[in-house]
Amino acid sequence: MNCLILPIELMEEAHIQETVTVRPSSPPIFDHHVVFPLSHLDTDRNLNVVFRYLRVYVAHHTSKPAAAADPFEVVTSSLSSALVRWFHFAGTLRRRDGDNRLELRCPVGGGVRVLRATADCTLGSVNYLDDPDEKFVERLVPDPSVEEAMAYPLTLQVTRFGCGGWVMGTAVHHAMCDGMGATLFFNAMAEVARGEAAFSVEPVWDRAALLGPREPPRVEFPVHQFLSLDRDSVPYARSGGGVAREFFEMKEEWLERLKAALLHTSPAGSTYTTFEALGAFIWRASVKASKIGEEETVKFAYQSNIRRKVKPPLPFGYWGNGCVPMYVQLMAGDLIRQPLWKTAELINRSKFNTTDDYVRSFIDFQELHFHEGITPGNRVSGFTDWRHIGHATVDFGWGGPVTIFPLTRHLLGGVAPCYFLPYSAAAGAKQDGFKVLVYVQEDAMPAFKEDMEKLNGSGELLL
Repeated sequence: MNCLILPIELMEEAHIQETVTVRPSSPPIFDHHVVFPLSHLDTDRNLNVVFRYLRVYVAHHTSKPAAAADPFEVVTSSLSSALVRWFHFAGTLRRRDGDNRLELRCPVGGGVRVLRATADCTLGSVNYLDDPDEKFVERLVPDPSVEEAMAYPLTLQVTRFGCGGWVMGTAVHHAMCDGMGATLFFNAMAEVARGEAAFSVEPVWDRAALLGPREPPRVEFPVHQFLSLDRDSVPYARSGGGVAREFFEMKEEWLERLKAALLHTSPAGSTYTTFEALGAFIWRASVKASKIGEEETVKFAYQSNIRRKVKPPLPFGYWGNGCVPMYVQLMAGDLIRQPLWKTAELINRSKFNTTDDYVRSFIDFQELHFHEGITPGNRVSGFTDWRHIGHATVDFGWGGPVTIFPLTRHLLGGVAPCYFLPYSAAAGAKQDGFKVLVYVQEDAMPAFKEDMEKLNGSGELLL
């Protein structure tokens, strides 16, 4: 297997030209500050992070008139219009008196910060950021401090490249929304930019009512099997120092070989999805390479969409966090020794736990124990699949983004996440399969790469 090669020396630079505060284009519906409660999914301690990612747009992707416009002006103008209905993004987060949960305060005159920047190079010279240099890509996305992220839950950066293409970097506080919720908002902005007469989706707040605790709260699902209580725990306190990242190509042929092998070894002849099969393989390889003690508990974590699974289903325009964390846990030694199909089977079975009962129990557990420090533990490997999340629909007039790329390492309580990502859609890009972006301990990377090489048929899979 060939790892995607990063440039050895940083030759590119991005320069911030100005920072503006964009406010709603029409007066707010209130003449004094208003406080909005968040849901118990929004205030999950593991979501007290800023999620950072970028979208790449190319100038020659379309012949639409907007392609000749200044992307900064297009973004700020459409943002101002969208904030009329999505005014919450112009608010500020703060701690609530009494229980210390986050809440949103919307003052009159609030706004969203947007940075204008330029880059010295062309998008083609950096491969459309399909395999970006780590230092360069960090310059393309805002990186607010904890205090700044509370004051400005959403910050954008528009960076124009020498070729006329551009990048929109996003830094959004995870308490505001998840990826699907953010995409609803950016689609609303894009509709304005394309000249649509009205938003196709009306935003719905009602967070405390739709995803608040029951009265009285009751935990009917054994959530405590995966979550523990530790008042002294600080999410992501293990900052991720000494963690390295690597891209790996995943060709369809290699994935089919892996899934066929699992089908052959499973006593019941079970079939597994790419997420289940590849996730199990990467989790085992990461734990094995990291030399974690055999008696330590390790967890595979992912987000499960609950929008259509709760009763009643959430309204289509609901844009708050609409996922709950799901876990598979094993002793490290068991994970390494047991057949891989068993791990894939555990991931598969965990999906069936995403029921209304589980969601309500998770919310009530948050209600009962929030002040006691809810934590999934220290050995969490977060997995997320961005191949079908809907980013490609965000078209400001240049066509959809050709590349999407996450920068956040803090995911689901862990500091070494794994992202399944589509290849860039830019001309000449790879089309066979997809890529995975994996973070592991720096000293574990050589052994991890050795295991990953086996996926391409160059070694025994040891299933």
